[in-house]
Amino acid sequence: MGFSQYSVEDYISAVRKLKPDIVVGAGDVAFVPTQPSQKRVEKATDRTVDWMGMVLRNKEEDMQTKMEPAYQVFAPVLPLPWEQQRWYSEFLGEDDNLPFVAGLAIYDADNFHQPPERLSNLPRLALTQPSAPSEVLRQIWLGMDVFVLPFIGAATDAGIALDFSFPALSAPNGSQAVALGFDCWDSKYAIDLSPLKENCECYTCQKHHRAFLQHLLHAKEMLGWVLLQIHNHHVVDEFFAGIHSSIEKGTFEQDVEEFNRIYERDLPEKTGQGPRCEQLDFMK
Repeated sequence: MGFSQYSVEDYISAVRKLKPDIVVGAGDVAFVPTQPSQKRVEKATDRTVDWMGMVLRNKEEDMQTKMEPAYQVFAPVLPLPWEQQRWYSEFLGEDDNLPFVAGLAIYDADNFHQPPERLSNLPRLALTQPSAPSEVLRQIWLGMDVFVLPFIGAATDAGIALDFSFPALSAPNGSQAVALGFDCWDSKYAIDLSPLKENCECYTCQKHHRAFLQHLLHAKEMLGWVLLQIHNHHVVDEFFAGIHSSIEKGTFEQDVEEFNRIYERDLPEKTGQGPRCEQLDFMK
């Protein structure tokens, strides 16, 4: 429907109205090219300092007046090496600003090396949209703490039931890598009465089977995608629970190597039609 200008003041007003748990501060991130010029870097840094200053000042005012003190501000980290955004990092680490910064929002995990000491212990929200579990593991190794994972919904839309564990279970005989899930549209599941994943405790696996899911997808019943989403979220929840346990045990590095050895790198290819209309024929 087009575009409109949206000021930082509008953004702060929306925060107060919507009452989110986490607010990613305003930053000049979206249009920073892969290899920006020095002039573009300086402009992005200047804008981000100005915009984040407004967000942090309003956070301080809200806390002083007890207006919506619950939300936490995560400062955006520009997708640039630290030395190129030094002024911005120094600004965040100032005594007047740091108490109001609850975490960092990372747009490029590969550029997030050796953050300034005053920012190094802050939680890190990765806005990097990893496309598969192996990429999640790699970014955790790089220091990311919290993720946004569109691949869960993308797998569900495609009719893919996720099926992986961390640490990885023993690989079956043979040298072929194990798939991270399977395509529920496949006709071979039409009479398969087994759960989507063996020993899975999610509602879908406890109450239904593959044949039922396959029937729902072919019948274009939205319930099919709902049940798949329940299952896929459970698989990813267990994935992260396994990661926490592995880190606590001190075996994370070995477990990642084993996971990458056993499982395929990418999710299965989509074959079926998702639940959302991809085209509208206005001529009919």
